[in-house]
Amino acid sequence: MTSRERMLGALRCEPVDHVPCCFISFTALRRRVNEDMYALVEAEQAMGLDSMLFLPAASRPQRPEHPDLRGLPVRFAADVETRCWREADVLHREYRTPDGSLTTSVRPSEDWPHGEHIPFVDDYQVPRALKHLITSPQDLPALAHLLRPPTAEDIAAFAEEAARARSFAREHGVLLVGGWGVGADLLNWLCGMEPLMTLTHEQPGFVAALLEMVHAWNMQRMEVVLSGGVDLYIRRAWYEGCDFISRKFYREEVLPRLAAEVELAHRKGAKFGYICTSGLEPLLDCFLDAGIDVLIGIDPVQGTKTDMARIKAKAGNKMCLWGGVSGAVTVELGTEEQVRAAVRRALSTLGPQGFILSPVDNITIDAAQTWRNLEVFLDEWRQSWTADQEVGVQ
Repeated sequence: MTSRERMLGALRCEPVDHVPCCFISFTALRRRVNEDMYALVEAEQAMGLDSMLFLPAASRPQRPEHPDLRGLPVRFAADVETRCWREADVLHREYRTPDGSLTTSVRPSEDWPHGEHIPFVDDYQVPRALKHLITSPQDLPALAHLLRPPTAEDIAAFAEEAARARSFAREHGVLLVGGWGVGADLLNWLCGMEPLMTLTHEQPGFVAALLEMVHAWNMQRMEVVLSGGVDLYIRRAWYEGCDFISRKFYREEVLPRLAAEVELAHRKGAKFGYICTSGLEPLLDCFLDAGIDVLIGIDPVQGTKTDMARIKAKAGNKMCLWGGVSGAVTVELGTEEQVRAAVRRALSTLGPQGFILSPVDNITIDAAQTWRNLEVFLDEWRQSWTADQEVGVQ
C-alpha cells in the first residue's frame, strides 16, 4: 500500500498492511527544514513515516495574528483600526470598529514571543492577560468586524497552493490534509479559560451566541479549504474536552455545530478529524453522534480520562484513533524500555484496525535523547508489523 492508501484505510477502520505511523505534529523536525511543509514531508518519509501534507502551509511566523491557529489568514474588516501600546510593563491593544471598540491587555513574561505585539488569538496571551478581549454580549457586534470571511485574494492564493499540494501529494503518495477548523478553542482565546468556564454556567446564552458566530465564520473558511480536494479536514479542539466544558453544554451547544461541520466535510468528500487530547471519555458518545472519522490525540500519560482500552472499546470500528504514546513525557524524556513498552501497549490496545500511531501531540525538543528515543520508537513500530507479516507468511 502507498502511505496515502494505508492512512485512508486506517481512517475507514479497514484492514491495512500494517498500522501506519504518522506524527500529529513534529516541530523539532519542522524547524530543521526551516518551516517548509513540503520539505517536512520528504524528511518524514526519509525516516520511514507515513507523512501528511497540511495546507494552507503558512508557518507560525507568517501568521502573526493567529500563530496557534493554522490555516487561512485571519482578516479584519477594512473599517477596523488597531493600535498597540505599552504602559510600563503592560501591553495594550485596541480594535476600533463601527460598532464599538474592543480592548485587551497583557503583562508579558520573559518568554513572551511576540515583542510589542499582541496577536488577535494566541495561547501565550491567555494566562498573561489582565483583560481579555471579549467579556460580555455587548462585545459581539464589534467582534463581527474581526471575524470576516476569506477574501477573494486569499481564496485565489489558496486555490493556487492547493493545486501544487495535490500534485506533490500524488507524487509522494501521501495524505492531503486541510484545516484547521476551530470552535470553543477560539472562545477560550477570546474570553480566557476560567472566565469562559464560568460563563457557560452563568451566561450560557451569551456563550452560545458567541459559539454560533465562530461556527458561521469557521464554516466559511471550511468551504474554501475543502475546495482544495483534501483527504482529511482537521478541527483543533484541545480546549473542548470535559476538562474545560461540561458534558451538558457540549451536547447542547458544541455537538450540533460540530455535526454540521462533519456533514459539510463528508459532503465535500473529505474525512473529518478532531484533535482533543484530554477529557475524552465522557464525550465519546458525542464524538460518535457527530460522525467524526478520527479522534486525534489519545495520550495515556498527560490526558485526563483517556483510558485507552475503554476508548477503543467505545470507538470499535466506528471511529479511528490516532496517537497512543505521550510525546512530551515518554518520547522526549523516557528511557528506551519505557518508549518500547509504550509503543507495544498502544499497538496492542488501540490497533490493529482503525489506529494511527503517533507521539501525542508533538515532538518539540530537538535534543540527542529525543532523536535516540525516536529511533527506538520507530524500531519498535517496525518490529510489530514485520512480526505480523511473518505470522501471515506462516
